[in-house]
Amino acid sequence: MKVGVIGVGTMGRNHVRVFSELKGVDQVYVYDSVPENAKKVSDLASICGSIEEILKKTELVSICVPTKYHYKIARQVIAKGINFLIEKPLASNVDQGEGLLKLLTEENLMAGVGHIERFNPIVEEVRRIISHPFYTEMKRHNPTSNRITDASVVEDLMIHDIDIIFNVLFKNEDNFKIFSAGNRNICEAMIVFDGSVAALSASRMASKKFRTLYIEEEDSTTEGDFMAQEVFIYRKPKKYEKENERYTQENIIEKVLVNKVEPLKVELKTFMDCVRSGKEFPVTPQEALLNLRICQEISKGIG
Repeated sequence: MKVGVIGVGTMGRNHVRVFSELKGVDQVYVYDSVPENAKKVSDLASICGSIEEILKKTELVSICVPTKYHYKIARQVIAKGINFLIEKPLASNVDQGEGLLKLLTEENLMAGVGHIERFNPIVEEVRRIISHPFYTEMKRHNPTSNRITDASVVEDLMIHDIDIIFNVLFKNEDNFKIFSAGNRNICEAMIVFDGSVAALSASRMASKKFRTLYIEEEDSTTEGDFMAQEVFIYRKPKKYEKENERYTQENIIEKVLVNKVEPLKVELKTFMDCVRSGKEFPVTPQEALLNLRICQEISKGIG
């Protein structure tokens, strides 16, 4: 299979590396409007001089350009009838996302959106473990970075956890309220469902990088670490002891066996398999548009 990567910045270079390692890839092509970027991966891919050239040579492409160009580039790819995986977010705003979905309904293409945490193995483990969350907390904090300049922390970082909340843990839950506060670099959001609360925080101002998940249920608490790819379950004891007028308890702690993988490699392999088989990619443009709508609502509360 001949594949392409449009946009060879930090994320695009990772796509090139992974594609070059995957079985079934015959050739990788790249295009970037800044030729120097493309030259950085010339040992792994063939450089194209234009969008038109890369679309003529490939069966599928990854779109890894900055968010503000997603709509424009995706339109060109759709017009040429090429299957594509576009990095999150789907587009800069809801209107553009709706426009892309309308174009896709008129074409028989495989289109997916790169919400990479969906392919983190702890997500499937947590989905299997939990049944009725009372309280969910997700934190995603980064040190200051100049890499993303055209999106707030909501579309840049929090959107990963929005995707997991609305398309995994609370899929098809339509009755909810959103409260939020913060600014372009720090945001706290609370989503209130019937009988459950989800608290999300994201920051680009931290001194420590972490991505964590915490879920409370009636008889257990589940913790997950996206970076370490670890999951722990804390189960309540059958009874509480009383010692020196103080209550004590001994929780049962289980470490879940997680097969650690590189999520990007799973994501790109899955997309290639979907192109071959015609099976729907796990992260659909419709789900990605929902994520954009939630981002828009959360962003109303930030300055």
